[in-house]
Amino acid sequence: MHYTPHVDYAFNSVEHIMRDVNNGWLLRYLHANGASFFFITVYIHIARGLYYGSYQAPRHWLWVTGIILFVLIMGAAFMGYVLPWGQMSFWAATVITNLFSALPFIGEVLVQWLWGGFSVDNPTLNRFFSLHYLIPFLVTGLSLIHLILVHHHGNNNPFGIDASTNMVSFYPYSFPFKYVFSGLILFLSLLIMVCFAPNYLGHTDNYIPANSLVTPTHIVPEWYFLPFYAILRSIPDKVLGVAAMGAALVIPALFPFFMPRLVIRSSTFRILHRKLF
Repeated sequence: MHYTPHVDYAFNSVEHIMRDVNNGWLLRYLHANGASFFFITVYIHIARGLYYGSYQAPRHWLWVTGIILFVLIMGAAFMGYVLPWGQMSFWAATVITNLFSALPFIGEVLVQWLWGGFSVDNPTLNRFFSLHYLIPFLVTGLSLIHLILVHHHGNNNPFGIDASTNMVSFYPYSFPFKYVFSGLILFLSLLIMVCFAPNYLGHTDNYIPANSLVTPTHIVPEWYFLPFYAILRSIPDKVLGVAAMGAALVIPALFPFFMPRLVIRSSTFRILHRKLF
């Protein structure tokens, strides 16, 4: 309601939200740190799926929808990071959108189409703002499909075996004690972060208005993109770096299709698998 998706006003509109709008600072810090906490839970969720072998058949399509959800969430988070239009926002947008130029034949045209011009400018910011609030609707729809697939085959278990007896009902045993309790701990941690260290996970350069003539010394994305950024930076060749970064998202989605169907899916009884994990 108070943000303006325009290169001349975006930075000042965020500062206006922080300083003048009633509880604007609280909403903005909840939003920014909430994204980080959201990624913490997503990474734990993915790690748990890998450890307990939840990606294997018959839950392979559940895993694939989860990876697609992850990619969509990453897209929404990246576009949200661009919106404050600080130095990191501008240069992160420049670096990440330039990755598409590595594609053969259509790369340069695709980048200009993404930008809506010949550099990251007002059309880019405007469409990123639109996509930033439209992608969550896709995420919501896909989350429902994800939940339907969970209920289709039932939850996996720490032993990683098929169990159709001695099952625990979702309510009242599982839901209140496990999910509400862990959710309250997470929300309390988020509130402590927002009230005492709201900028700890951010970058100080993003409090400098975007300047296309001054490149920051270290262009770094938010912490939850650092593994992918490390892959990109560790390979000197641009095309191979982009391919490796893309493969880091595509290969996990293909895990269940290259894995033999095991009777015991979990790492609990697989010593080598547990050590590799």
